[in-house]
Amino acid sequence: MRILVVSSYLPYPLFSGGSIRLYSLLRLLAKNHKITLVCERRQFQTEDDIKEMRKICEKVITVKRRKQWSIKNILKTGFSFNPFLITGHQSREMTEKIKEELMRERYDLIHVETFYVMQNLPVISIPIVLVEHNIEYLVYKRFADKAPFFVKPLLLADVLKLKRKEEFFWQRATKLVAVSNIEKSIMRREDVAVVPNGVDIARFAFRETGNKFHTQEKRVLFIGDFKWMQNRDGASFLIKEVWPIIRSKLETGNSKLDTKLWIVGKNIPEGIKELGANDKSILFDSNNKDETPVIFDKSFLLLAPIRIGGGTSYKILEAMASGTAVVTTNLGIEGLEAKDGIHVLTADDAHGFAAAAIKLLEDKNLYKTLAKNARKLVEENYDWNTIAEKLEKVYKSSLS
Repeated sequence: MRILVVSSYLPYPLFSGGSIRLYSLLRLLAKNHKITLVCERRQFQTEDDIKEMRKICEKVITVKRRKQWSIKNILKTGFSFNPFLITGHQSREMTEKIKEELMRERYDLIHVETFYVMQNLPVISIPIVLVEHNIEYLVYKRFADKAPFFVKPLLLADVLKLKRKEEFFWQRATKLVAVSNIEKSIMRREDVAVVPNGVDIARFAFRETGNKFHTQEKRVLFIGDFKWMQNRDGASFLIKEVWPIIRSKLETGNSKLDTKLWIVGKNIPEGIKELGANDKSILFDSNNKDETPVIFDKSFLLLAPIRIGGGTSYKILEAMASGTAVVTTNLGIEGLEAKDGIHVLTADDAHGFAAAAIKLLEDKNLYKTLAKNARKLVEENYDWNTIAEKLEKVYKSSLS
């Protein structure tokens, strides 16, 4: 098949879950299909990044990603029926480049990555496969629900506009793809296909858990890109509410563990660093050059207090593949088949979260059981090769 992929982002470098997903799937699909990628390109992305995508795509066409947060976008949103997210991704340039490409080449189908760039498609008769990473209006609603009272009404009004537009594009697509059964149940269509997120199980090789208990220092990891609000929220929650409980319990109990909270990620805000400035057991690491598998290998435990967001957390899948035990929230495993007490431990409040972390720091048998169960789950359900085959079946079904 000849496939035109229209994306809201250039999926290289692999800094985000969405980039990892699209890059991994295109790399595998390009073995059997001819792929052209039309996408938005952020300011930090270079010609070298485009060249990386050209190694797997027949052609890569980029348009400049306009600044989302601007007075113009805010005012335009306020005086229209479009939500803020749609306004920020309107691109005449993208529409024109898609038109030109469709005139030059015959395509079997169009794969759209995220609904908010679907508005840039010209009027066409080609099958459209829309892939959604999460339910955006629910992500924004969770954020709005936590916002200060004086801005909450404005944010909730935008959520209603976002919901209307998102549901509109779901119905317009020939085939609609969700990443989990949770999202599928929310979408108002009977034929939604589930194509989950995944992990490179060869790259994230399983490490024997026994070695982790022999290390003198136990690093409890929090990892993420801090440009995302859910990572800023999670890190603040850990530092202010969870870590003090863990430290207190370990210091007053029989355990003499040398534990450190290791916060790794780009763009760590100064405000978050200040929260842990007086605690020598908290390590901030915003310039780590290690590959993610190496970071998990150096970590004893992943803490992922996901309280805002949707879809599937890649860091949880990667930790599970690597043999690093996970403590997360119920929201954190919402899009996964993982079960509390079998593959991970879950808790939604600070005391429960801290208790789960301490349990894994001290109980070697529980740690070992969860790690092995988690790896098996990933191998059976979240290998990219299997997931690419599922997406390929959706493509074929859109042509019938």
